[in-house]
Amino acid sequence: MTSPTPAVITPRSGGCQCGKIQFTVSGQPDYPHTCSCEDCQRLSGAPMMSWVSFPVDGLAWSSGEPSWHYTWPDSKRGFCPNCGSQVCALDDGATSIAVTLSALGNPPDLAPVNQSFRENAVPWLVQVPDTRARARARS
Repeated sequence: MTSPTPAVITPRSGGCQCGKIQFTVSGQPDYPHTCSCEDCQRLSGAPMMSWVSFPVDGLAWSSGEPSWHYTWPDSKRGFCPNCGSQVCALDDGATSIAVTLSALGNPPDLAPVNQSFRENAVPWLVQVPDTRARARARS
């Protein structure tokens, strides 16, 4: 009897707006979502940011590396020191890194499945529905 072959995950590439920072991520993407926390709103200048996580050992910087800014005592954001683009977030000791969906070019297969910090959401923008329960029910 043969064991099932794991799905091959194609590496994804991304970068900042000016192109100084380029990276690839590989591994299973986890929890694409939007976030309306005050940090995301202030750092992006927008009502929310969108994120997806990948295994930190699947991240490779191919050009440049971000500058880091701690927004919490144990959580930092990575941004381009040249253009200011937010590209990622990393918690101290984490095994995954959150990458902004915009840094990946907003791939259609990674649509957000939830919205964090709904209580901080602007009232004039429809919130992202929590579709995780429907996805679990189908499996």
